[in-house]
Amino acid sequence: GRDELARAAYEQLKTMPYYPMSQSHLPAIELSEKLNEWLDGEYVIRHSNSGSEANETAFKIARQYHALNGEPGRYKFVARYRNYHGNTLGALAATGQAQRRYLYEPLAPGFLHVAPPDRYRCGFCSDRPGCNLECAREVERTINWEMPDTVAGVIIEVIITGGGILVPPDGYVEEVARICERTGALLIVDEVGCGFGRTGKNFGYHHHEGVEPDIVTIGKGMTSGYLPLSATAVRREVFERFNGTEEYGRLRQVNTFSGNPAACALAVRNLEIMADEDLPGRSALLGERLSEELAELRSHPNVGDIRGRGLLAGIELVEDKESKKPVGTEVMDKLIAACKERGLILRYNRDTTPGVNNVLVMAPPLSITDEELAFIVETVKASFEQL
Repeated sequence: GRDELARAAYEQLKTMPYYPMSQSHLPAIELSEKLNEWLDGEYVIRHSNSGSEANETAFKIARQYHALNGEPGRYKFVARYRNYHGNTLGALAATGQAQRRYLYEPLAPGFLHVAPPDRYRCGFCSDRPGCNLECAREVERTINWEMPDTVAGVIIEVIITGGGILVPPDGYVEEVARICERTGALLIVDEVGCGFGRTGKNFGYHHHEGVEPDIVTIGKGMTSGYLPLSATAVRREVFERFNGTEEYGRLRQVNTFSGNPAACALAVRNLEIMADEDLPGRSALLGERLSEELAELRSHPNVGDIRGRGLLAGIELVEDKESKKPVGTEVMDKLIAACKERGLILRYNRDTTPGVNNVLVMAPPLSITDEELAFIVETVKASFEQL
């Protein structure tokens, strides 16, 4: 690890190791300012410890926001199949991966799911030359069928990460944002997996001009994994509704370790390093190289699709290209084992959605060297030769 990140946490621990976020403290305030620079907007930051908690907070805020606006009936959320949003009851209810949910149901009520933007397997347009955005319009149809005044929000990952690296077609995210505006639902963007340079920009939604989420949930890359920390960023215009005089108008949430001072101090320094070294820009550059190098595998008989953005890539394996029938987990396990034998640890989207646990996932550190990236590509190609 980097000494300067450990040092940032150490110095803060000596100064003030703990303070509850019922008030605030300087590292949290500095981090909030830094996060707004990265978000390129004006957001109020609420800290938690994990992505799951950040999403739970988003759901609470969305429901309370509508109640304070005189619409207490808005309690439902529209999510997408194959998305992952966390392992707590509400976040898992939003998750559209049946194998993650199995045997833990019933979960929190009020969560609806629609088809994901999966160009390779889309039931609306995979057999057509271009996307017709029907997968986006299904969000609006579902809201209308449920009645708009019962829907609090729509939650999306811009790129579905753990569910198989599903990159949305051009115009999809913008259309979902317009649907939220038309129907009064809040747009919640889960950037826990896509944020902090992973896709080649600060956040995944920054690839989509004019999209300004009402709520953004973030984690993982904020501290580069050195300490647990997440956040729910709420557009100031939305959060100002909580400043009223109603008895239950304030956000009533406590969390013992949220916004831990050492974690916040480390996060500030981490984001400074990422900006100084332009790691989002490097992610974009190396992501293009990764995509070009992996393109050679498209001719492999078991490769159905290769997709990604920045340093986030997925290879979907099929039994044959014509039928697109997904390979079984035994083939994926064989591929993972072949990579591991050569010194490369990768994973695939196992235990997510029945029948489509067939996507090899690559998400290397943004600080990866040119030589390490070449090693990944060479190892993956060599491992495919064993199938």
